Amino acid sequence: MAVAIGRRTRDALAVIVIALACAALFASPAFERARGLSLDALTWLRFEAFGNRHDAATSPAVVVAIDEESYQAAPFKGAPLLTWTGEIGRVLTALLDGGAKVVGFDMVFQTSIEQSEIPLGDTTLGEKTRGFDRDFLRALAAAAGGGKVVLGEIFGEPPILPAPGQRIAVRQQQNLRPLNTYTDSDDVVRRHPLTLSAEGKAVPSMALELAARSLGLAPRIAPDGVTLGDYTVPGSVAGTMTLNFAGGAQDIPTYSFADLRSCALNGDKDYFRREFAGKVVLIGTVGIEDRRLTSKRFATRAEGARRPRCVLGERAVPQSFARSTIAGVYIHATAVNNLVRQDAAIELKRPAVVAIATALALLAAALARVLRPASAAAILALLAVLYTALATALFNHAYVLPLAEPLAAGVRALAATTRYRVKVTDKDRRLLQKSFAYYLAPREIERMLASRRLPQLGGETREVTVFFSDIEGFSRIAEQMSPEQLMALTNEYLSAITDVIESHDGYVDKYIGDSVVAMFGAPLDDPDHARSAARAALDCRARLAELNRTSTAFQGIKVAQRIGINSGAALVGNFGSQRRFNYSVMSDAVNVASRLEGANKFYGTTIIASDSTVKLAGDEFAWRELDTIRVKGREQSLSIYELHGRADALTPQDRRLLDGYAAGLAHWRAGELAQAGECFAAAAAVDTPSALFAARVTAACQAGPAAWDQVRALQEK
Repeated sequence: MAVAIGRRTRDALAVIVIALACAALFASPAFERARGLSLDALTWLRFEAFGNRHDAATSPAVVVAIDEESYQAAPFKGAPLLTWTGEIGRVLTALLDGGAKVVGFDMVFQTSIEQSEIPLGDTTLGEKTRGFDRDFLRALAAAAGGGKVVLGEIFGEPPILPAPGQRIAVRQQQNLRPLNTYTDSDDVVRRHPLTLSAEGKAVPSMALELAARSLGLAPRIAPDGVTLGDYTVPGSVAGTMTLNFAGGAQDIPTYSFADLRSCALNGDKDYFRREFAGKVVLIGTVGIEDRRLTSKRFATRAEGARRPRCVLGERAVPQSFARSTIAGVYIHATAVNNLVRQDAAIELKRPAVVAIATALALLAAALARVLRPASAAAILALLAVLYTALATALFNHAYVLPLAEPLAAGVRALAATTRYRVKVTDKDRRLLQKSFAYYLAPREIERMLASRRLPQLGGETREVTVFFSDIEGFSRIAEQMSPEQLMALTNEYLSAITDVIESHDGYVDKYIGDSVVAMFGAPLDDPDHARSAARAALDCRARLAELNRTSTAFQGIKVAQRIGINSGAALVGNFGSQRRFNYSVMSDAVNVASRLEGANKFYGTTIIASDSTVKLAGDEFAWRELDTIRVKGREQSLSIYELHGRADALTPQDRRLLDGYAAGLAHWRAGELAQAGECFAAAAAVDTPSALFAARVTAACQAGPAAWDQVRALQEK
């Protein structure tokens, strides 16, 4: 017992060590590149399972897209973006007049056409176009006075800044904020800066500034995070927030700049009030430039301006083409929405991730330790599905449970523990199985391993059904074949019969030449052991018929078999010497089954069973009572039955045969020999048992009443 406890302790420690190692591996910085997949997968799963939580019409942020339609529309077609400033100023004024809370530019005009030094006649292009940006600058200045516009810049070396005139118009840094984004190590945008550092000071990002102005709040920036009103913005990386992207392409309302420009020219102020009142507006390009991979990369859809149009006709948005990237302006718009709605994604701290990964790894390792690999893998897969469903449901409320780390740790722990079992834990088990496989029943070996006790001599009395089978005329067959051919035939026959017996939960006790001795009801408990034996006998008969048709080992020889079945109490267990023993069965029931198998030779039948088996097997089968016999070595007579087939498979002809035989047997036992002879003679030409009984009746009639005996004595085995 001390050895057993030691092994259990060893295995428990191994499970713990494997789980901790796997959790540490996948929660370590080495797994950092794959960690972001959790957020990507959850964004996709949530979109597929729940759709988007918010109606697009309620989005705090909207996008004015300088899109392909704008580039192709008059008067912009063929004109560089630098020359659009006057029209951009027109749209900016219309947006603010329509009630937009604040407008941010996700684009930087680094220069002005007025600064161009390209020669043009006797002067420069800049001199010729002096005042070209006047309307744009006036619109900027008017908006900046009320804090209604924020221009973008990009921190870096060198920095990317708006043209000097634009910076002056918006009062320099008062209305100038960085557009920088944050990318993970795999170049995917999952987080967004809240602040950036400039000359030792924390500067709010474009998204934070726009959200704060729309709410009328000043962000509180502290070393431990950012607070906007009563909302402390969560973030797993210092100075950033984790973006909570919606799926699809309709979460951020998008308007084509070309349509808004035409709308402004028409003076349709109602449209602007209807669509932009109370909104944060971001103006940016939506095309092939400035596109980024984000955590919604698996949940993107075809982009397009889907909001109601003002002037230009409706334009179909292609539904079949969706990039995995999105335009950068949508990153800023998503950040604004998250801040205003207070639903930025909430990621767990590293210790919590490690704890979850450890828990799943421990569970996987424990499953691999106590279950078969296939069962353990199936249960782990089910648990992974349930955990993923839970994580998806929680992410619908902005909480991010890690997926990659615990699932990877669980799979690795399952594989490692399975390997440990193969190399260490199951080594003794395999040795015992191999050592006793030829001497003990598989069920007995399993019971021995489960009890951690070696097999011992001894047995128990149980109700079983004994099955005897051999090949009819085996000696004759042996004379026709070489030893090698005979071995091939015998092995194929015994293999087929064994497979059938074991498929019905029978146990093959031994082979005696061409004979098979088996039992049902031990070592495996089987309350229906008689029924199982009867089914096995019928299937053995069918399998042999198939072998006679298809087996090359049979060499064209038609092999027949005889089967005897008997049920009763028997002693089952391990019999033999102290050094070598076998799981077997001993009792008078075994001897009777052997005699019944031999009785087939006299009656010309294939399967004979005792009345005890017939009573237990029930009416699922078609039984024919053949006779009452007294076998060699026994004084007590017994009724014997032929297993004709399954009751539901009998033909009308079969029923007439069985009914006629039963009538003849009843007349015989009543001493009505003439009537018995007529019944048996009716089927004697086609049925061997009927022919035998007809001859027996004739002999009794000729010898007189003294020769009549209900019981036939069979002296041959």
